[in-house]
Amino acid sequence: MERRLFLQTSLTAAVGLNQLTSVMADADSSILPEPKPGKLPRWRGFNLLEKFVAGTTGPEPAGPYQERDFEWIANWGFNFVRLPMSYHCWATPDPAHWTELNERVLKEVDQAVDYGKQHKIHVNLNLHRIPGYCVNPPAEPLDLWTDDRALEAAVFHWKHLAERYKGRPNREVSFDLINEPNTDEAKYIRVVTALVEGIRSVDPNRLIIVDGLQYGNQPVFDLANLHVGQSTRGYLPMNVSHYKAEWVPMLKDAPSPTWPNTWMNVVWNAETLKKITIDPWKKLQKQGVGVHVGEWGCYNKTPHDVALRYMEDHLKLWKEAGWGWALWNFRGAFGILNSDRADVTYKEHQGMLLDERMLTLLQKY
Repeated sequence: MERRLFLQTSLTAAVGLNQLTSVMADADSSILPEPKPGKLPRWRGFNLLEKFVAGTTGPEPAGPYQERDFEWIANWGFNFVRLPMSYHCWATPDPAHWTELNERVLKEVDQAVDYGKQHKIHVNLNLHRIPGYCVNPPAEPLDLWTDDRALEAAVFHWKHLAERYKGRPNREVSFDLINEPNTDEAKYIRVVTALVEGIRSVDPNRLIIVDGLQYGNQPVFDLANLHVGQSTRGYLPMNVSHYKAEWVPMLKDAPSPTWPNTWMNVVWNAETLKKITIDPWKKLQKQGVGVHVGEWGCYNKTPHDVALRYMEDHLKLWKEAGWGWALWNFRGAFGILNSDRADVTYKEHQGMLLDERMLTLLQKY
């Protein structure tokens, strides 16, 4: 009897321990991974655009970030948001006043970082418009690549952000310095080096990511010694991802795309994507640089079935490479909510229109 009681007690304890271990494993899986510049996690998520421009243009005007976005993103199984921001949201474009910051607006960025911590989502802060440069119009009054005043202001803004988030662990927040640079490599390396040194003078251990050259598409091997990660893009070929995009004049009269596709006299398919958009970045990885896809997706004029096939080929390649990604965007023309596609049957989701097929595809990879 005593032996039987001992065995029952031992078995119960073992089951309890297994259950506890299972619970602990589940808890551990909900903790954000610890990133390193040489090995970025396979973060998966979205760009949120509240600070993308200053003003009220576009589907997501400047204003506070929405906690519901973080909640939905987490509930759907994702763990990353990139915040492409214009410094015009908290400072004037007038170079004479570049260092005068609007604390009220910056607190809205603080709130987004807090939402990320609360919902276990990594927040990547990006200056889409930095003093002296933006890939989008209007042009900045001074040129970041050649003007020291612009560079000094850019360093000032990043040092300020470094001070705001000093002490926050890298698993919660990271910096992505300049969106989609278009300049020569020597000028880019000079600017990035100054920004990295400025940030590390305040917060030596902050995780820093830099976009590749040629609008994020070309890895920069000579930045490997700075111990920063690098961010690539998933928009090639452009005639599929940006079909009928109003801001790309060269595609104004492009024929309706298919996938696979021919563009610029090249046949594009999964094999082409691997050769052009994966293999060069794998070489960078071998130099000890972590890689993440900061932006990608298909504009809402691309036929939906074409977009999904195109997206799936990218997703398969990135999963195989071990790279994470951030779809442009969450709500809007590239996203899964309120994308305004003419050929999608949407599902109502708490006042939004959800592209359920695209969400399911993203969750798969």
